[in-house]
Amino acid sequence: MTAESLEEQQDTSGSGPSGYAAARLRLLQEGSQSGPPRRAGLARLTDEWLAALLAGAAEAAGTSGVALVAVGGYGRGELSPRSDLDLLLLHDGSAGAGAVASLADRVWYPVWDLGLALDHSVRTPAEARKTAGEDLKVQLGLLDARHIAGDAGMTAGLRTAVLADWRNQAPKRLPELHELSLERAQRQGELQFLLEPDLKEARGGLRDLTALRAVAASWLADAPREGLEEARRRLEDARDALHLATGRATDRLALQEQDQVAADLGLLDADALLRQVYEAARTVSYAGDVTWREVGRVLRSRAMRPRLRGLLGGRGSRAPGEYGAERTPLAEGVVEQDGEVVLARTVRPERDPVLPLRAAAAAAQAGLPLSLHAVRRLAGAARPLSVPWPAEAREQLVTLLGAGPPTVAVWEALEAEGLITRLLPDWERVRCRPQRNPVHRWTVDRHLVETAVRAAALTRRVGRPDLLLVAALLHDIGKGWPGDHSVAGEIIARDVASRLGFDRADVAVLATLVRQHLLLVETATRRDLDDPATVRAVADAVGSPSTLELLHALTEADALATGPAAWSAWRGSLVADLVQRVRSVLAGEPVEDGTAAMEPTVEQERLAMEAWRTGGPV
Repeated sequence: MTAESLEEQQDTSGSGPSGYAAARLRLLQEGSQSGPPRRAGLARLTDEWLAALLAGAAEAAGTSGVALVAVGGYGRGELSPRSDLDLLLLHDGSAGAGAVASLADRVWYPVWDLGLALDHSVRTPAEARKTAGEDLKVQLGLLDARHIAGDAGMTAGLRTAVLADWRNQAPKRLPELHELSLERAQRQGELQFLLEPDLKEARGGLRDLTALRAVAASWLADAPREGLEEARRRLEDARDALHLATGRATDRLALQEQDQVAADLGLLDADALLRQVYEAARTVSYAGDVTWREVGRVLRSRAMRPRLRGLLGGRGSRAPGEYGAERTPLAEGVVEQDGEVVLARTVRPERDPVLPLRAAAAAAQAGLPLSLHAVRRLAGAARPLSVPWPAEAREQLVTLLGAGPPTVAVWEALEAEGLITRLLPDWERVRCRPQRNPVHRWTVDRHLVETAVRAAALTRRVGRPDLLLVAALLHDIGKGWPGDHSVAGEIIARDVASRLGFDRADVAVLATLVRQHLLLVETATRRDLDDPATVRAVADAVGSPSTLELLHALTEADALATGPAAWSAWRGSLVADLVQRVRSVLAGEPVEDGTAAMEPTVEQERLAMEAWRTGGPV
């Protein structure tokens, strides 16, 4: 039985539990009020009810020197329809244990009677502070302590003491918090890529927002605040709608609930919901990356100062970096400082439109992050590139794409400040776009970047690495448009390639690669390769040995970037056999019969059919 059904059974008169239940139900059913106003209203209504409970309990028990405190999410006023009530009953220790227990029961039992989830504790301020010092999760909850009723001075004193302890212990506690965040991300995955994400626990979710608040409270570092409140609102709105749709306290946005949640939020469909959630998660994840990097920098700096001063004999000399860290040139206008890529002091971004790509390429090649300040300065000051792009801009883009795995973090930094869609306007349609094929592990935009990363490892196999890398970035660009994404992608790829400054012949090759990026794997796994007409059709579609070479590498990169179910040694051998046959046709040579050599085993056929049923070719 849901909490609503329990509430409906209550008498709606009076100001006690039944009156609270009726008022709560009306608030949740009110269509005109949702989002932050509803959460704030629900918290306020609950505060009033609990305050009345405490007052009545204290009078009945004849006790004083107590305070009721909301902690955790309730302390922040983030009360979703099915949220737990996180409560701490503080007492000054003057009353006996029996009296305090009786008082607590008079508060807790009405909450349980309504079917509300309750996380509760009873402590003196000293006990609460001691427990917080021993348990990081308790300490995090107390950082958001908010007074509800009773002795306000007791609550204020505890808050002051807990915040002071947190700031004093930050050098020890923040690395512990970071480790917990990393472990949670490993278990729950990244919210921005999951088809059934946990809105709270996955990386980029509500739990990470709480961690960022804790870092800010330490005064050691602070998160980039732009977009965080909007991200929080979107995630909390989605959780509210999920609670109301399911009638349960769940944070997992299951597939079967997404249409209803989307409708309740006034969104077009489940894909629009996921895209909105992914965008919020991406904002939170990027803020977390920047913040934890800054925490590490500050803690390293603090650890170095005593040692350096000791080596200098206590003569008052400053450690390197106290007046300004050493700066190592990486490219024109781009330097490395303290483990990050920053802009040179004399650079003028408004006079150098290629600088964003040059800085990004230098950062990716060095395997270093772009500093937040540098990216924001570039986003705010850099002028648009001319169309077609100058050769240097195109070369820097290719260098960025060819840097391998470090490309991902640099690309995300540019995207967080809107630089990617400014450089490539067509990117907006694939940004954060979900893919409901279970074979795919990434959103469309991330899949494109991952394909470029995989292609970077294959550039030695082709004569034109630049065309391979750009094709990898664009091969699914048509997924933001209706119809066959390969057909739409060919049109977009021609436009983008021309914008980038490729000549007519290269534009044609890139268009062919995007249009035919599924050709090899579909033909190899679906068609009879011993049929000369099959091989001839592929040769006609590809057109030349050099394009075939590029298409082969693109096919492998695409599959590897899709997920573990999309590529195998056997599937790779089928594609390689097809490529060899097509190459022979393009060279005017007779096609060899490879049937005996390539005859699949029964197990290989079973695996191929299973892969096809679970997602088909990529």
